Amino acid sequence: MAKEWILNNAMNRWQYNFKRNVGPTSESIRKCAPKTLEEWREYYFNNVRAKEHIVSLGKKLYVKITEVLPAEIDAITEQDCIDYIMQMVIDFNSFNPCFFGQFLQL
Repeated sequence: MAKEWILNNAMNRWQYNFKRNVGPTSESIRKCAPKTLEEWREYYFNNVRAKEHIVSLGKKLYVKITEVLPAEIDAITEQDCIDYIMQMVIDFNSFNPCFFGQFLQL
């Protein structure tokens, strides 16, 4: 579960699942209307993106996960965590002066 969570979040963060990277997948699936996974795989690699392109995205994702994320994690302090939780729990609506008035009227 943790592995998939990391992969999914990193892929989303660096937008490797965006159309500009992987092509119009939904549209391509509708066009292809595959009956099998193999049929889809063949269509995708012949009509949407080359297999080498997808492999290169995987390699870029690996670099982000193994080099960028650890450096960012190492930069987080205990105080950053305390401040973040305080902000989420206590100060989350401090930007909205109407919040407490509306909340208290409920």
